[in-house]
Amino acid sequence: MTTENAIQAPADTGALLATVGNKVRAMRKEKGMTLADLSDITGLSQAIVSQIERGLANPSFTTLAQLAHGLDIPVGKFFIGQEGAKSPVVRRSERRNLKGVTRESVGAAVHELLTPGLNGAIEAQWILTPPGHDTSATPFRHSGEEFCFIVSGRKDVYLDGVCHSLEEGDSITYSSEIPHWYKNSYEEPCVAIWVNVPHAW
Repeated sequence: MTTENAIQAPADTGALLATVGNKVRAMRKEKGMTLADLSDITGLSQAIVSQIERGLANPSFTTLAQLAHGLDIPVGKFFIGQEGAKSPVVRRSERRNLKGVTRESVGAAVHELLTPGLNGAIEAQWILTPPGHDTSATPFRHSGEEFCFIVSGRKDVYLDGVCHSLEEGDSITYSSEIPHWYKNSYEEPCVAIWVNVPHAW
């Protein structure tokens, strides 16, 4: 469970926190959810969710990702209209590490964002999974569509229990609404490019 303290935000960020809070509240109500409902889904306390909605807490990115998952929206929707112009290029050294942000980024797996911002429709990740990596205990299911290309190594992608073994140069496309999970049962690490439409976090 993540906790946030209600802190006094600097003047230049206060308006942003208020805007994000208003969007969280509006989206929650639009979905007919109570504070308790959103708290249960995200693992955040009702007090923290309430503070965020009122612009009184400065949430971490991980907390915003938890809220986005709970509301079934891309996290970038909280910031639409807030981001300035961004370069279309993402340098290798500038990739955003998604450790602890996405549900898929567990254990020793490395997930890095290849797309520059949060407002676009496409999310692309560079993913490194070590031997033995296995997410079968927590199958994923959400809206959208996914595409994977194996750069090196091998990986098993399970779609509703059906195993699809992929090798270097192989790719797979599927609806994210199908229960899916991943496993690296092999002796070498697997590097893959993963694309989600729309943003999954």
